[in-house]
Amino acid sequence: MEITVGMKGEAFTDVERADTAKEVGSGDLLVYATPCMVALMEGAACEAIGEALKEDQTTVGTMLNIEHTSATPVGLEVRAEAVVISVEGKVITFEVTAYDEIGEIGRGIHKRVIVNSQRFLDKAYSKL
Repeated sequence: MEITVGMKGEAFTDVERADTAKEVGSGDLLVYATPCMVALMEGAACEAIGEALKEDQTTVGTMLNIEHTSATPVGLEVRAEAVVISVEGKVITFEVTAYDEIGEIGRGIHKRVIVNSQRFLDKAYSKL
């Protein structure tokens, strides 16, 4: 299967106290943390293209440019969507959007690069 513009993925979570800015260290309020929203967006991007990758491949995030535009309290569900908007060799660009049960809470652009899983790990761990 080939990675093509228009491929879509989704990811979901229920916001719990552990997902709040206060708990993850990105603020001091009990609202859905931006780093958690980012992780959900990245998960949706992985979901969008996962089936098109070979067994020895994965993708790694290399760029995020997002806005977190609305706070979400503990107890609501959050959904992230990712749509492939560009494929340039091994670089895949996504439009990512996140929603809670009331409406949009964030959006942006995310890039991932296709890598060989073992070579990537070998290079990373060669730093030790």
